[in-house]
Amino acid sequence: MDLSKLDSYKEGNRLEAKEAQGGLPRSIWASVSAFANTNGGIILLGVAERKDKALEVVGLKDAHRMADDFWNAAHSPDKLSPCVLADKDVRIESIDGKDVLVIEVPRAKRQQRPVYISGNPVRGTYRRDHTGDYSCGMSEIEAMYRDASNESADLRLHESLSVTDLSTETVDSYRRRYDLYHQSSAWKDLPNEEFLCRIGAACIGEDGKAHPTSAGLLMFGEEWRIMGEFPHYFLDYRQETSPETRWQDRVTSQTDEWPGNVFGFYQRAYEKMRQALKVPFKLDENSLRVDETSAHEALREAIANCLTNADYNERRGVVLLWQENGLKLSNPGGFRVSVEDAYAGGISDPRNETMMKMFTLVHVGERAGSGIPNMVKNWTEAGYGTPVLSEQINPERSTIFLPLSGETAPDEVNGDFLAQGKSRAISLELYSQMNDTEKVALRLVAEQGRVTTALLATQAGVSKLTATRTLKGLVDKNVLVWRGRNKTDPAQYYEMASSS
Repeated sequence: MDLSKLDSYKEGNRLEAKEAQGGLPRSIWASVSAFANTNGGIILLGVAERKDKALEVVGLKDAHRMADDFWNAAHSPDKLSPCVLADKDVRIESIDGKDVLVIEVPRAKRQQRPVYISGNPVRGTYRRDHTGDYSCGMSEIEAMYRDASNESADLRLHESLSVTDLSTETVDSYRRRYDLYHQSSAWKDLPNEEFLCRIGAACIGEDGKAHPTSAGLLMFGEEWRIMGEFPHYFLDYRQETSPETRWQDRVTSQTDEWPGNVFGFYQRAYEKMRQALKVPFKLDENSLRVDETSAHEALREAIANCLTNADYNERRGVVLLWQENGLKLSNPGGFRVSVEDAYAGGISDPRNETMMKMFTLVHVGERAGSGIPNMVKNWTEAGYGTPVLSEQINPERSTIFLPLSGETAPDEVNGDFLAQGKSRAISLELYSQMNDTEKVALRLVAEQGRVTTALLATQAGVSKLTATRTLKGLVDKNVLVWRGRNKTDPAQYYEMASSS
């Protein structure tokens, strides 16, 4: 942080200030846990919050001793478990002759969560939202423990069921699609039971018989059998493009018209949502009409990502919406990597890895960690605005928004700022004067709270020099503010400017 401009900061979902005049505050550990279990954040000791919410440096009497006290406690599992901070994350800064202890808490890796305090994960696990730190309920804690496992969540074997309990209709549909892409595969002629074992949908149990895995049950099971193992399972597609009616079309898993499984839902939802896409007249080399664009591939990637990253143990289920301004796909469970890392790509960490493999085998989705960047590239190349990834907590959900116009609506951007507790709003006049790269930057800040030069260059498809000039231009317009210790600080970033 640029502490010389402290009065431009306010407490929020990534910043906490404490006066700490009586020693190391007890409440600091809840904030460390909360930041680590959410998206990381900064704690300032020796800084007070005034009545107008502005921050003011009060300083510490002995900052070095307080830093020692912090580290002594942080390395004790009775106080913090595990310790996710490194030496570089804690430093002392002097402002106007007053010492401030700066603690930068990183976002914990999923294998480290939950990060809890006082040796008690049930009562000592916290997360952060715009209102501050809150104590996690058991469902959130259990979800963190599930995500911490290195074994894919969908590999559990259901030995009370057999492969004959799966929907033959759906398995046959999947195999027909598989055959289209694997005409010379040795798996084509395998009986269903062996084929399902090969793709991870089934496995041989201790009784020597094949039983469905969670992946197989979710992809190919019948809804009533899935509900027996996943009581909160629910899939919902709705077309909501008219203000006169609640919805114009709907498909849910709770029906007797089809089996209600994930693969069948994918097929039905994709066929519905693809109707929202523009298909310009184009002929192939054989003078046949080309009825797909890069946006169709992006849509398939987005739906597969949503379905394979869902936590099917959680409530509220998967919801796919065709809205007037875009396609919104959301699922229970947060992203397994940070939103910024998901945009950058290179890290493949699906919650249900076996289900992702099944989709990939029929040419839907990407397992190499480049799925999200490819989705963004394909969607924007088709002439639409940049897709937006976002996540919320309490309850934890991930969302992909695919705009159906060439730009993101200002009211939607401002809605994201308000959701973060930001007081600044962008006028339609100012927004309409921005170029495409500036709009991408604004959208990234709205969703993630900040934007870096590297992230903007990747998402806008521009050089780092152009990204830097764009961000500096938005600073000059008083839209963004720059944060960093100096001009060469690798951790520098830009965030929304406070309203004047």
